[in-house]
Amino acid sequence: MQYVLVFNSGSSSFKFSLFPIDSASPVINGLAENLSTPEASMKIVSTESGTHRFDLDGGHKEAIAALVEKLPEFNLAFEDVAVVGHRVVHGGETFSQSVMVNEHVLEDIEKCNSLAPLHNPANLLGINVLSELYPSLPQVAVFDTAFHQTLPEKAYLYAIPYQLYREQGVRRYGFHGTSHRYVSEEAIQRLGLVAGDNQLLIAHMGNGCSATAVRDGQSVDTTMGLTPLEGLVMGTRSGDVDPSLHQFLQNNLGWSLQKITDVLNRESGLLGISELSNDMRTLIQASEEGHKGAKLAIEVFCFRLARQLAALSASLNRIDALIFTGGIGENNAAIRRKVMQQMSLFGFKVDAELNEQHGKSTNGRITMETSTCAMVIPTDEEAMIARDARRLLEENNA
Repeated sequence: MQYVLVFNSGSSSFKFSLFPIDSASPVINGLAENLSTPEASMKIVSTESGTHRFDLDGGHKEAIAALVEKLPEFNLAFEDVAVVGHRVVHGGETFSQSVMVNEHVLEDIEKCNSLAPLHNPANLLGINVLSELYPSLPQVAVFDTAFHQTLPEKAYLYAIPYQLYREQGVRRYGFHGTSHRYVSEEAIQRLGLVAGDNQLLIAHMGNGCSATAVRDGQSVDTTMGLTPLEGLVMGTRSGDVDPSLHQFLQNNLGWSLQKITDVLNRESGLLGISELSNDMRTLIQASEEGHKGAKLAIEVFCFRLARQLAALSASLNRIDALIFTGGIGENNAAIRRKVMQQMSLFGFKVDAELNEQHGKSTNGRITMETSTCAMVIPTDEEAMIARDARRLLEENNA
């Protein structure tokens, strides 16, 4: 049996999943975290034997070696890994699809580092360590931004001096593309839509949130922009704010540019408004108990999502379905209901029972038969990365 290893490297951690090459379900997945610190550890979750935890000593290289050493305990061997699929956050305008990794690809990914300075170098670290340890092992890069490379100019350009786009690449790129691509393909299949004739709205709602308009299987507009800060209210990110806010805060509070950026990314969103938590589950419980900040955060979150979905509809001429996905989108009936009630102009009528069941009894549908369709479709970015890695490996060996 051969396997696909899906790898998502951070600066001090990495997530991984191991898929049989002919399956969309992993046999193990796990997380190595706090690498290069005394608290370094790894968790491996097996479909057969449950969760296993152990301490680590060292950084990425040592953690990967520990994973390789542990695999036989799960009746697996690293020698059976046929290809590694890596999540890479930013591919800029260079990458519109997943690619086999080679020296030229690595150079092009590095050129995108300025667009994602916190993520791309960490993603490259995982690729480089595995290349050093296993130089003959094929690797594939799957980009968060690639699905959105079909945006038209009118959707991706900012109304700023064109020279900034031409010389610095300042434009809207969009993110969560692997999730949006997976969910759109799943929706098209479930609804029996023609591959070249479909129009969808997708709301990916987790700690990070984004929404996308998909037309004929392609992204035509999305809420995230040059960075993942633009767009919707998120767990700790503000989403859209007045561009002059930075100047206002600097003038009135003396905050540095870095301080303002940190606040908008790490202290805003649901956490900032509620002054309680970035976790929607905590906020809903607190709201039911009368916490005003939690209730306000939920109201702002749902309104802003509905408003952005309505704006995305400008790229469509009909709505075949609105798809909810991500941790909040898949599991929170109350949030979905609030958003659709805010969008009643578009003909959404919630079926309370189906919505509470998260659409599990109806292939995902959570609205009445007489309503514009809304669905819940669980995302699976790891499965999509594994699928791309397997496909490219087959094409490369053909």
